[in-house]
Amino acid sequence: MSIEKKSESALSEGLEPTVSVDVGETNHHGDLHRTFTPRQIHVIALGCNIGSGLFIGTGKALANGGPGNMILAYLTVCIGVWAHLQTLAEMTIAFPTSGNYIDYADRWVDPALAFGAGLAQWLGWTAVFASEGTFFVVLVNYWAQDAVPEAALLSIFVVICLVVFFMPNTCFAWLQYFGSLVKVFLFIFNTIISLAIIGGAGSTGSVKDGSTWTELPVFKNGFGGYASAALLAIWAIGDQIYIGVLSGEAKSPRYSMAHAGNVVPWRVSVFYMVSVVLVSVIVPSSDNRLLGGSGVAASPFVIAVSDAGIKGVPDLINACMIIGILAIALECIYLPSRILRTMALQKLLPSFIANVDESGRPRWALLFTGVVGVILTYMSLSGNGLEVLNWFIAITSASFFINWAIVAFTSFRFRAAVKAQNATLFTESYSWTSFLWPLTPVVVLVISSLLLVCLLYAGIKPLGDTGFTAYNLFSNIIGILVICVPTLLYKVILRTEWRDPATADLVTGRRQLSDEEIMLMDKHYARPAWRRIGTYVKLW
Repeated sequence: MSIEKKSESALSEGLEPTVSVDVGETNHHGDLHRTFTPRQIHVIALGCNIGSGLFIGTGKALANGGPGNMILAYLTVCIGVWAHLQTLAEMTIAFPTSGNYIDYADRWVDPALAFGAGLAQWLGWTAVFASEGTFFVVLVNYWAQDAVPEAALLSIFVVICLVVFFMPNTCFAWLQYFGSLVKVFLFIFNTIISLAIIGGAGSTGSVKDGSTWTELPVFKNGFGGYASAALLAIWAIGDQIYIGVLSGEAKSPRYSMAHAGNVVPWRVSVFYMVSVVLVSVIVPSSDNRLLGGSGVAASPFVIAVSDAGIKGVPDLINACMIIGILAIALECIYLPSRILRTMALQKLLPSFIANVDESGRPRWALLFTGVVGVILTYMSLSGNGLEVLNWFIAITSASFFINWAIVAFTSFRFRAAVKAQNATLFTESYSWTSFLWPLTPVVVLVISSLLLVCLLYAGIKPLGDTGFTAYNLFSNIIGILVICVPTLLYKVILRTEWRDPATADLVTGRRQLSDEEIMLMDKHYARPAWRRIGTYVKLW
């Protein structure tokens, strides 16, 4: 990160704004309220991507790719997360709109690109809500043993999630805060117990001597193994748009997004890289249980604990995972509802969808998102419905790195507009720019291209002995089609114009720091460096 006046952006203890300093995009549809505090966004950013992708998905990556491919794949995606957030933060800090990069693609590139990306992001995240419902049933059945009908468990899941959105946004923020704390605790717990297992803890445990690396293939299944692990990694940690959307309703977007842009890549790298290294040591890639399902029993941590004879840990992990998926499910209603509202504001959808009630909630966008989410959730009760649901999940996975590329390309168009209009965005007090621009968007485009190759390879040459099938190829590339086809159709039918940098919108949603925020930032930088660094790790 580089800053014209300073090189960091964090408020120290006691410097958090005490009032709502701004509101969302002001218009006749109503305003979103800036109710998320920097503290809440910091903690939510710490835990927002910790879930089944970390605690269970790493096992499948190990089984498919072996330890070497798994570590390289997750390292690739972690680098992409850093570059992506640096690129996104630069635009978000200057224009903290709730729709985030969908809005930016419209104003600086082309409305057709905004429509395609927005549709894929909305549908993909709504489908994730349904998949979390299915996962909720699996985790509860770890204890219930199918004593409760699946439809009843899905109904409990739906009611818990949707009731939250009848409450003020502050309730949602604090629930997300709590859920993130639980997930961070689970990561720390798993790390400690994994180290103990390596040392031989447990009644049936033994010291791990690295045989999982020396006696089994390190790069299992060659490039196909890497491709599989990389796609699992992008599914688990690839979408950081949530943090940008949160900044659209933050009390201090300048602090919150810059802080997240710095801390989230470190969090992702530490959480995931530490976990994949430990997993590669405590469980062999040949263990069939790693591919045994999507429940807690398939977690490499649970497998290792069970083999070591340590009791009670699977139950603790299961309980924490239930809390975690409920937190993720709430994100899956919150985020797509804001994207839907932004598309309506941009006149990509009927304008009434943008209406916001007095409590700052986009009621129509929430309604449409909730209804579609519920329909997809109950579709999992049908065998054919589950197959359709898996296709929607494929949309989510593929759309993540495509949207990375959209953010990177939009960054170039944004910079072109700033240059063409001689805008002063980067010369104002406490302005923020991405690290060594254009390095970060270039890195994003390179990694996105690599992931596209992985996706096509997985579709053409799947793992195992199944061979090539048109169905497998289609199910892999459906996420790309959902973005590209609507974008091209929108472009051809409506004949949208490419945005001219000289006239592109650099006014709507532009947010300058208030006198209060500047004063607080000044006080922050007057404090010792260790106090400023401490704000990146505090959880209260």
